[in-house]
Amino acid sequence: MPLVRAADSEADQRRVAGELRARGIGRGERLVVSAGASPQLLAVVLGALRSGVVPVVLDPALPAAERAALVADADPALDVGDDPGRLVGDADADLAEFPLARPMHYTSGTTGRRKGVWSGVLADDDARALAREEIDLWGFTGTDRHLQLSPLHHSAPLRFATHTLLAGGEVLLPGPFDATRLAATITAQRPTTTFCVPTHLQRLLREDVDWSSFRLLAHAGAPCPEPTKRAVLAALPDGAVQEFYGSTEVQFTVCSTADWLAAPGSVGRARPGRRLSTDERGQLWCEVPRWARFEYWRAPEKTAAAWDGDRVTVGDLGRVDDDGTVWLDGRREDLVISGGVNVYPAEVEAVLDGHPDVVESAVFGVPDDEWGQRVVAAYVGPVAPEELSAWARERLAPAKRPKSVHRIPDLPRTSTGKVRRLDLPGVLGL
Repeated sequence: MPLVRAADSEADQRRVAGELRARGIGRGERLVVSAGASPQLLAVVLGALRSGVVPVVLDPALPAAERAALVADADPALDVGDDPGRLVGDADADLAEFPLARPMHYTSGTTGRRKGVWSGVLADDDARALAREEIDLWGFTGTDRHLQLSPLHHSAPLRFATHTLLAGGEVLLPGPFDATRLAATITAQRPTTTFCVPTHLQRLLREDVDWSSFRLLAHAGAPCPEPTKRAVLAALPDGAVQEFYGSTEVQFTVCSTADWLAAPGSVGRARPGRRLSTDERGQLWCEVPRWARFEYWRAPEKTAAAWDGDRVTVGDLGRVDDDGTVWLDGRREDLVISGGVNVYPAEVEAVLDGHPDVVESAVFGVPDDEWGQRVVAAYVGPVAPEELSAWARERLAPAKRPKSVHRIPDLPRTSTGKVRRLDLPGVLGL
């Protein structure tokens, strides 16, 4: 199993910087890579970033036509495909102290065409502030051993891995997720940090895992069912579990163990340097520092719609309590309007997930001649549909109760663990 040490990676990063210079690829240009997790991939990403070259990190499992369209859109100076090692050359070059840019990722595209998230090349002070924010927030140091559970072509997993190395720590690359193998890895390798999504947690909780080495387990990417969250809190050292709310574009909140226990179901409070508010439609806006700004690549109209001065929105709905605690109601495109009543899937899912025999649920709307849309739920777990319907009737107002509930083996997901609600009507034949 590859173990990436900061000093070894930095030597490779210098060789990447030297190869980029030899090829005449400079600041602000883009480099496409689409490879599985490896020491070479991390070296290419960091070597490029610390040279002012922006890596465009794509899913290696993309269909050829979709990949080709994204590469054409990114307009790179070089595409190394699935072989990042070819950029680890023979000659060294100097590196900036911190990354001078953010990788360009394409949004997951669950509701339409993917959008590139572009931050350009940062001024030195902003680059330093961006890196220090991430390192200081999670407390990364040279004593950390980070366990990589999620694919590196997604923004959060890549951010955790690269900043661990920037802080002098180590990164374990165990390969594709396998709960049984990972349980043994955790016990044997004693990692101190990891990032994961709730699906990972649900699978690992079924295994015999020694969690005692973790000082930080951060999760995000999808709502975590309350029973899963409480089981993880019970399994890990006190205070080790942290949640955060963010997107490919921008990071919003952090939720410590204490904050979640004080307000179960919340996503915490604003990250340092940010301020959250809602507009009259319940849409969340976040005021961000200069180094967190972005634009949608070659899509000025989408960029303009996302920004209002220093405030940005990604379309999520929620509320902010007087003490700054943030609650998510879902995304505007997930909103179900049934009989003129706004139904937020997250609210209904929280009730369904509260049943002791529900592992997880997803709520969505389907067209209905009488109601405009009717509320439908799919769930994973042994409870019978009629029992779950009765549970919902006791806890939800009539307009919010699912008109039908469907038990399925697994919810369809993106590769980041987000539920693909738009796929559920087809899965269920509705």
